[in-house]
Amino acid sequence: MSIPKTVGIVGARGYTGAELIRLIARHPHVELAFVSSRELDGQKVSDHIPEFTGELRYENLSHEQVGGKGADAVILALPNGKAAELVAAIDVRAPDTVVVDLSADYRFDERWYYGLPELTRRKYAGQKRISNPGCYATAMQLAIAPLTDRLAGPPQCFGVSGYSGAGTTPSDKNNLELLRDNLMPYALTDHVHEREVSRQLGVPVEFMPHVAPHFRGITMTVNLWLQSAMKVEDVRALYRQRYAGEPLVRILDDAPWVSRIAGRHGVEIGGFTLAPGGKRLVVVATLDNLLKGAATQAMQNLNLAFGFDELDSIPQETTA
Repeated sequence: MSIPKTVGIVGARGYTGAELIRLIARHPHVELAFVSSRELDGQKVSDHIPEFTGELRYENLSHEQVGGKGADAVILALPNGKAAELVAAIDVRAPDTVVVDLSADYRFDERWYYGLPELTRRKYAGQKRISNPGCYATAMQLAIAPLTDRLAGPPQCFGVSGYSGAGTTPSDKNNLELLRDNLMPYALTDHVHEREVSRQLGVPVEFMPHVAPHFRGITMTVNLWLQSAMKVEDVRALYRQRYAGEPLVRILDDAPWVSRIAGRHGVEIGGFTLAPGGKRLVVVATLDNLLKGAATQAMQNLNLAFGFDELDSIPQETTA
């Protein structure tokens, strides 16, 4: 019987950290080595995550302690701007550790593998440093990628996220009183995910994010201008061909609903609608921002790095 790989999580108190713990708890070849959280220091993980069994407790670990834990991999589920010192400490004490960073800190660093498996897994060549894509950025890229060579101009992306995307630190974007009966626009130009997608796809993308009063799930409506007129059945066939064999991507005829993707691990793309003339296309994509937009994708990347089946521990029945 093979020895399980060990994984530690830094930033385990947040919503994504909790989802990561659930995924690791059901993994056949991975064990949770440690979970670092200042706020939950000393408390049992199982008291917060019923799916996890065992005596493991949250710890308030310094950067050096994280690097000295000896885990095979460390997942960083921290806010933007918080990863660099931790990565530096791991580089010094345990450079062979696989690091999966869920923040935006290394998405523009050519030394790191950018892990959106459905689009980039062929570029993986054993890198120990993996940058997880943003949640909005995942939805945008999967919605646009099949048509990048047919575009006549920048795609316009109207994104709406549940307030869990704003994290647990109090702000206007997760204030339920402000969000009630409201749709809150923010960062309407030069959002980090706009720059991320433009860089990864090699085409300029325009992105307008909004927060809604539901807890989880993203709806991404994308307006695409095409160089040549197309028929809707040809567009749909193109997407189905592009994502054939991808269990976590489902192509629909109708527009997907965010209420139907919450708690599920894949992406739904549909609602393909052409304007008269056949050169303007609208596509809708939905995903759970905490799962395929974060934890599920991190697990895909971790499995890839360890040489496991990419979908180990990811429930398949939820994507059917």
